[in-house]
Amino acid sequence: MSRRDAARPRVAVIGAGSWGTTFGKILADGGAHVTMWARRPELATEIQEGKRNSEYLPGINLPRDMHATHHLSEALDGADQVYLSIPSQAVRQNLKAVRPLISKTETPIVSLMKGVERRTGLRMSQVIEQELHCDPARVAVASGPNLALEIAREQPTAAVISSTSQETAEAVARLARNRYFRTFVNTDVIGTEFGGVLKNLIAVAIGIVDGVGYGENTKASIITRGLVEMTDFAVAFGAHPETLQGLAGLGDLIATCQSPLSRNNTAGRLLGQGYRFDDVVKQMNQTAEGLASVAPILQLAREVGVQMPIVEQVKMVLDGTMNPRDIAPHLTTDDDTPQGERTTNGQAGGGGALWRSIQRALDQFRNGGRGAAGDRP
Repeated sequence: MSRRDAARPRVAVIGAGSWGTTFGKILADGGAHVTMWARRPELATEIQEGKRNSEYLPGINLPRDMHATHHLSEALDGADQVYLSIPSQAVRQNLKAVRPLISKTETPIVSLMKGVERRTGLRMSQVIEQELHCDPARVAVASGPNLALEIAREQPTAAVISSTSQETAEAVARLARNRYFRTFVNTDVIGTEFGGVLKNLIAVAIGIVDGVGYGENTKASIITRGLVEMTDFAVAFGAHPETLQGLAGLGDLIATCQSPLSRNNTAGRLLGQGYRFDDVVKQMNQTAEGLASVAPILQLAREVGVQMPIVEQVKMVLDGTMNPRDIAPHLTTDDDTPQGERTTNGQAGGGGALWRSIQRALDQFRNGGRGAAGDRP
């Protein structure tokens, strides 16, 4: 290793799908020495020798000093930070192999995952804490409007790094940034994680109505009411409402709902076109986390008494008990009595509330986050 390499921070990225590989590129372009771990030896070889990941990021050239291996111990050796990008339902099993390799370190662990564990309903940071037996202050999560292929093409975007430890969040943010990728920080892990999970469910609904052939009015209504559901749910579990109005909530919601690059949007669109759930899963080349998260999120919502009509109807479509053409969760009410439009948690009226949310998200990027209540650079 050269003297220059020895001076650079070393990071490991566990998982070489589209998002894991893209985040590895972000870190390498920001100056870190990056080693990717790929489960399949042939994928590790392609990244290591060809500087390509043709299956998940076709047409993208990866940095020359971005490395890969299919040996977990090699990837983790000497890592200053560890990033996890594994399908949420496989995290616990993979962490059992990671634990003995980092048990004697204080390495920050960063979750790039947006899902909840189906069996337990736990957020990914909670699963990490359990399986790695680590202090929550070592754990950070990354979230935001982050469609992998756009970022791999170096189109400018932003994300938020969240940890209960401000120091950990800032340490991760310093590495995870470059000329096209900006990171902000906050300490609201609950809101940041649930924002990333819940927007996937709304994106599935948007995909369904898109597949059916409904237009922009329907989609705009569901996105707007979806933000209310997301905020109500997250706040019930201790999140700050402003987090859901920031990059991890509104920002991610807009990107995921409007883009054909979104796996959850694509899955929903197939459902709307009449494909059965099992057929959709077979057609998807990558994991659509929203499909696995619907049932555990609804169970958690019932436990705290939060109404989620959008997610309820998505589940009915998934279960085959609702015709996709009948999906209209924004029309559901408890009775025929006119209701106030709640656009933020626990508040009614305020027609400018959604616009203020959008303005806050834009200001976070333009003004370095100084005007934002939740995400700070």
